[in-house]
Amino acid sequence: MNPHYATVFFRALFVLAAAGGALAAGYASFPLTYPFLIALILSSAIIPVVDWLDKLTGMPRSVNTVIVLVFFLLILLGAATFLVAEIISGTAYLAKTLPPHISAFMTYCEELFTSRIQPLYHELTVLFNGLETNQQASIVTHIQTLGDTAAKNAGLMLSHLLELVPKWIAFLPNTAAVFIFAMLATFFMTKDWHKLKALLYSILPERVSANAKAVSGELKKAMAGFIKAQAVLILFTMIIVFIGLFLLGIEHAATIAFFIGLVDLLPYLGAGSVFVPWIMYLAIAGQLPQAIGLGVLYIVVLIQRQLTEPKILSKSIGLDPLATLIALFAGFKLFGILGLAAGPALLVFIQAFITTGALKEIWAYITVQSK
Repeated sequence: MNPHYATVFFRALFVLAAAGGALAAGYASFPLTYPFLIALILSSAIIPVVDWLDKLTGMPRSVNTVIVLVFFLLILLGAATFLVAEIISGTAYLAKTLPPHISAFMTYCEELFTSRIQPLYHELTVLFNGLETNQQASIVTHIQTLGDTAAKNAGLMLSHLLELVPKWIAFLPNTAAVFIFAMLATFFMTKDWHKLKALLYSILPERVSANAKAVSGELKKAMAGFIKAQAVLILFTMIIVFIGLFLLGIEHAATIAFFIGLVDLLPYLGAGSVFVPWIMYLAIAGQLPQAIGLGVLYIVVLIQRQLTEPKILSKSIGLDPLATLIALFAGFKLFGILGLAAGPALLVFIQAFITTGALKEIWAYITVQSK
């Protein structure tokens, strides 16, 4: 075998093994490291503000870091307070307006039972009595089997739900611990950011360090563009929903639009997790004009999201619209709901390697080229 081809083969194998090992290690260590990954993302977001305060105030970096973190926590606390206040207000509103709707729904159920189900029951009874004895016994056996299966499944479902209660209770202190560790890690990372970065780049070889800096810069730009794109998409959704609810005469239109805009961030579910149950309830309650109006509004929101998301993402992140659309579809098919985020993220990572020339460096290493 030609020695050059053998070297290319083993170097390509080494690069693939290194990439696969890094992915496997990251996946395996994620349950232990995710608070620090949250801290890394948060620290990357607030570092420009801390650097600006360093130049403006001349105070110690640790003090500026604490100021920015406290400001961030105050914003978070304010948003949580606003959300709780709106939930309380919405609950009071529902307590006032829901009883008449429940009464109307019960009346509808009674009328449905009297006009449809009861006559159907009598017809089935007559039909059943006209069957032979063995046929009646077979039907009774099937009904009993279905009842037993339904009761068993209901018991299993209830058991699973009850098992979730202690897990959710245990989740609360775990969340508090994760939050505390993430905040502490954010403080230390932000305070010593430039020292840590200089230490990392001093350990890495010069060419690897240069490529790492370039790729890191591209990924930061892409992340900022992604956040901007999501903010624009949420704003579009909120505006459209607010206008639609206002025209339909629905109370608390601004609060509902704000909530739906946030829910629209959920992959795959999105605004439908609010609109679909709401429309079904209104249709059952006999409020067909309002149900049709909400249905039209939901279709408008869906169309707006599908048309604008690839274009805004591609413009903000710097990706080709067709490539973004392919990444969204391929990610969803391969990884499900999470793939809608993983597909574009992987595309951004690949583009960062191509744009910065890091991919050429890797290819040059594999093909044994020298500069």
